[in-house]
Amino acid sequence: MTEKPPAEGRTAVGATAEGGQRVDRWLWAARFFKTRALARKAIDAGKVEVNGARAKPARNVGAGDRLRIGTPAATFEVLVTALNAQRRPAAEARQLYSETEESRIAREREAEARRERRAAVVFDRGRPDRRERRASIRFRRRQAGDDTDD
Repeated sequence: MTEKPPAEGRTAVGATAEGGQRVDRWLWAARFFKTRALARKAIDAGKVEVNGARAKPARNVGAGDRLRIGTPAATFEVLVTALNAQRRPAAEARQLYSETEESRIAREREAEARRERRAAVVFDRGRPDRRERRASIRFRRRQAGDDTDD
C-alpha cells in the first residue's frame, strides 16, 4: 500500500512549510502533557496562551513564540526555541523551550508554599494499632528511665 502524499502546505511530520507546528503537538513533544489528547483538553479549557492570546489546538507555533501553559503541577511561561514532531527524551525536550526567569521564580515559590501547606497538615489516623501502641509504651518507659521490657 502506498503512502498518501502530505496535504498541501504541510510536511509529513506535521510541521507547515513556513516552519510552524501545531501547538498541541508541540506541547506533547516538549513533554508538558503526557498525551496529545491531554494537551488538546488543556488548550480547549483555556489553559494555554500563545503570545498573550488564547490558543486553539491547530494554532501554529514557531521559534520565538511566547507560551503560557497551565498544567496541574504549575504554570509555565516559555519561549519556543525549536520544533520537534517526535516525542524525545526529557533532556532533549527541554531544549525545545526556554523558561522565563519570572516563571521559574513564581513556580519555585508556588512549590515552596505547597510544601509548607503539606507539612502543616497533621494526619490523625485514629487509634493506634497494636504495634504502634507497644512502640509508644516502650518509648514512654525509656523516657521515664524504666528500660525493662514486658
